[in-house]
Amino acid sequence: MDGVPESHNGWTFLTNHARVLAAIADNHSARIRDLAAHCRLTERAVQKIIADLEQDGYLSHTREGRGNTYRVEPGKVLRHPAEAGLSVAALLSLLAQDDAGRVRHPATEAADPRS
Repeated sequence: MDGVPESHNGWTFLTNHARVLAAIADNHSARIRDLAAHCRLTERAVQKIIADLEQDGYLSHTREGRGNTYRVEPGKVLRHPAEAGLSVAALLSLLAQDDAGRVRHPATEAADPRS
């Protein structure tokens, strides 16, 4: 994906931090470029989000060759008081889906009678 990803207007259910964390949980050795494309964010935004998540202990990484391998801290609880007691593992289990169900394209949905 070249340049800046398509913009999105309106609100969404997930924050960019949750989106990046879920993408890392799906692929612990994903490159920032791939995470950015998957989450439809810029690489700089993903770098900042990863730094935030690492600073607060939700994520850590080890350098392996030219890339990183990330470790998600599943027992860490979410920050907002409304989610008191909800762990990262619980959040990720709510977000876990079959990849075929997660990646849907509008043109495909219009032609798919199951939609």
